[in-house]
Amino acid sequence: MRTLAIECATEACSVALFEGADADAHLLDHRHEVIGRGHAERLVPMIAELPARGRAERILVSLGPGSFTGTRIGLATARALAIAWGSEVLGFPTLALVGATARAFADTAEPQILVAMTGGHGEYFVQLFGDRGLPLADHASLTPEAAAGFADTPLVAGSRAEELVGLRGSGQALDLLPDARYAPALPVSLLTDRLSPIYGRHPDAKLPA
Repeated sequence: MRTLAIECATEACSVALFEGADADAHLLDHRHEVIGRGHAERLVPMIAELPARGRAERILVSLGPGSFTGTRIGLATARALAIAWGSEVLGFPTLALVGATARAFADTAEPQILVAMTGGHGEYFVQLFGDRGLPLADHASLTPEAAAGFADTPLVAGSRAEELVGLRGSGQALDLLPDARYAPALPVSLLTDRLSPIYGRHPDAKLPA
């Protein structure tokens, strides 16, 4: 079985094709580009550059939190490909993939990782993960000052890791974005067939009383 992983809920646009599933999957090819915007134009061509144009029996796609537009582009693409290929689609939390990516890069035996990513309106998305990649708390959208007090875990990973470590004055920062290559490292229990975006914070607009 082949698995296609899609991650475009952040400044990065990332795809990877695997033979097999979960921890036993073998990476066939991947693409990872930091583009900021333009996911709608770049995502499908990146998939088409993979072997067999990325065709897979299973598709994993990021649900956020992250970019509202990028998350929805990834979901729409995954759904469309699933219809064309007759594939299964499962979603995963973006912050969990950041944690899995950090595990691959970190030269440390720290049992926990605090993920800190760019949120909306100047806030950070933060979440704490244990040594098996499972969340130890729900994610939160906090001001930088509040995020600095969210957890005292030494290792901080994500696009706002350096700023958070600087604010609290301690820790090791891994400045990185999620990478679809590390999707097989996600705990199976975090994969879901409920393909609803995770927005990470309450909407700014409110219904009139």
